[in-house]
Formats: sequence, structure tokens, C-alpha cells
Amino acid sequence: MNKLRILTQSITGFLGGVAAGRMIAVVGLMGMGVVAAFGFAPGTTLDTVPTHLIARELAAPTLALSAASAEGFWREERIQRGDTLGSVLARLGVTDHAAQHFLRSDIRAHPLYQLRPSKPLRVQIDADGRLLALRYLAQAGDMLIVDRVGDGFVASSATPQVAVRLELRSTEIRSSLFAAADDVGLPDAISMQLVDVFSGDIDFYHDLHPGDRFTVVYEVRQVDGEPVGTGKIVAAEFVNKGTAYGAFLWQGPDGSQNYYALNGKSLRKAFLRSPVAFTRIASGFSISRFHPFMQTWRAHKGVDFAAPEGTPVRASGDGKVTFAGQQGGYGNVIMLQHNGIYSTVYAHLSQFAKGLQAGARVAQGDVIGYVGQTGWATGPHLHYEFRANDQQRDPLTMALPNAQPIPAEQKAAYLDHVAPLAVELAFGRGITLAGGE
Repeated sequence: MNKLRILTQSITGFLGGVAAGRMIAVVGLMGMGVVAAFGFAPGTTLDTVPTHLIARELAAPTLALSAASAEGFWREERIQRGDTLGSVLARLGVTDHAAQHFLRSDIRAHPLYQLRPSKPLRVQIDADGRLLALRYLAQAGDMLIVDRVGDGFVASSATPQVAVRLELRSTEIRSSLFAAADDVGLPDAISMQLVDVFSGDIDFYHDLHPGDRFTVVYEVRQVDGEPVGTGKIVAAEFVNKGTAYGAFLWQGPDGSQNYYALNGKSLRKAFLRSPVAFTRIASGFSISRFHPFMQTWRAHKGVDFAAPEGTPVRASGDGKVTFAGQQGGYGNVIMLQHNGIYSTVYAHLSQFAKGLQAGARVAQGDVIGYVGQTGWATGPHLHYEFRANDQQRDPLTMALPNAQPIPAEQKAAYLDHVAPLAVELAFGRGITLAGGE
């Protein structure tokens, strides 16, 4: 069972100086009881909080003394700034001169000369301080393994086994999403995922308000008990202007992963509003505008996204390439046919993605080409058209269709999968509300 760690915080008044607020840290197990520890700043006035004592009888474990433990015992020390290999081994109680000579002379033990502060070094020693084994997670990500063999030592490295645990963070937004995320220690990579997951329903540039809040359960990768990175969001809730949006990660039988609401509705829109990331609109959809190349007034039934030449262009939706080549004023152009009545056009490209040709299948977000200024273009930009029944529509204002919901044959398994995650989100939501009172 994955271990779940929870951190939630409500902060007020941190724009003007030192943050004042309350923090709650909770460590527990998914679906099991929760043990909470509360920390408050000195001088904080505490309200009377009702408490409940929960006691469970646990069977005492049967402990057997293994041969390895009879030979020695394991110790661990955190590397401190300025430490040398000798100083760390001394704190660990290693008094084995032969071992220290081996560690200094064997090239395979070289990672021990790149000690990183706060990282653990573990050794197994006997009652006389002789080194029996050593373990250290090197900077390259490999585990350095040193074992005593007879009167000598053998050093090797191996790819460590990665364990995945779940963590929960929950907080209320007072100034900005990323300030709130920093307050509860939410990694930047997870914050960006949070924006991506809910971007179809929430405009994170204009629609966030003080009092909005979020709760997120995400993966943390660990090696030998040490965090080595984050994975994906597995469940999240975002409350924006009083409306709650939920998201749950689901992997289908074909291995594809997408986010869905509690009822199985897809959170992903069938189409991206912009096929180019981090850009500006040079010319919008218009019935009449002055064409800079033709020098005449005519309709502009597309959107021009200004971007440097070579900027990647993404497929706005799943579909099939119906044309990839040169075509009149479009220059280098790609045309995609999507499910149903929709099609999209990407013009003035400098080049196409490698291997892209008519008949190829593409997924939403795949890079299909690169911004250029071929055809009737006076500068580098992407001319993008969104069509319904071969009629151009404004992709920036029309209501985009949602992607397909959970297939009926997967619905029961999906509901079973998300039920415990929904409970965790509700728990985090309750803590956030209590912290904001």
C-alpha cells in the first residue's frame, strides 16, 4: 500500500512581510487511520479544538534475528556541508583502516568523493567497527554498493529500485497559484501539471481569485527512502470562484492515460485553442481586414499566431493528415481531419515534422511542423484555421467539444479506482477549510 503524506496551509498577509498563518502536517496511509501533528508559530492564540481518541489493537510482529543482523548492524548519517569521507565514516563508528584505504583507492568508489550535503550514507558495521557493507546513492542516480568479501572488499553500482508513494497538498490561494504552491512545498513540476489538467475549465491567467483553493494527490519517486523526483498527478480538485472541478488519472487497457471527472467525463477538450505555446495573436478571426501581403481588404477566416521561425506547431486534436505540402498562399501547409465534422489547417510552415505525410495519424499535442513565413506571409507566424463542416469558425471564441468520456465497459472499474482518491481529496478539502477559518 502506498504511503500518503499530507501538507496543507492557509497563509494571510505575506505580501507585506513575514507570513502569518497556520500549517498542518499529516502523515498517514491511504484509506486507513490518520495521525496528525499540528505546529503553530510562537505567540499564536489557540482556539479550543475538540479532540477524539482513536485506539486500535495491533498484533505484535514476530521478529527473527537474521544471520546478517547477528554479524553487524546498519547505521546512517546525513552528509553535512564540509564533510569528507573520513569525517562521515568517523561519525558512523567505522574504525576499519583497510576499508578506508579501499574506498580511497578503488576507482569504482569514486562517487564517495562527490558527497552531497543532506544525502544519506549507510554502512553496516560489526561490534569492532569493521565495515561489512556500504550503500550510497550517487549523483548519477546509481546506487554505489560496497560489500566485504573475505578479507577484502568489492565495489559495484546498480540501478536502484524506485518506489512510488503518494503525497497530498492542500491550500487556499491568497495572491497567486505559485505562491500558494510554494507555501505548502508543492513542486513546480506538479504546479505546472495542475495548470495543464484544469486549463480546459479555468483561465489561470485571468480567472483566479483570493479564496480559490486546490487539493492534489501526486506521485513522489523514492530510492532507498530518499525522494528523487515527482511523477504524475493522480487526483486533484480545484475550487475556482466557488465552483469545484475534480480530476482523476485513468489508464485505459491500451496504455493511454487521461484525466476524467468523478462521473467519467473527460477533462481534456477535443481541441487546443492554440497550436503554438507561449505566443501572441498577430491577427484574429475577422470578416474584413487589410491583408498585408495582398494590400486589399478581405476576410481573414483564421487566427495568426506570431512566433519566431522554427517554433514547434502542435496538432490541436487527434486526427489524420489529409494533406502535407505546398498550396498557394498557404505555403507549406498541413491539413488534419478529426473525428466527426471537424478539420484544422496549419499554414506558412518552415518545415514539417520528420516522417509526417498524408495518411499519418497524430495525437493532440504532437509536433507536426514548425513556424515559418512561406506562401503569402510577410513575417514568421502560424496561420491556423478551425473548420466545422468545411466552414471556418473562430477557435478562440467557439465552444470546443470535450474529448470522449470513459468508455462504458471501463466505467465500473474507473469508479472503483477513483473512490478512495475522492475520499482523500475530501479529507484535504476539510483541512483547508478548517485552516482558513
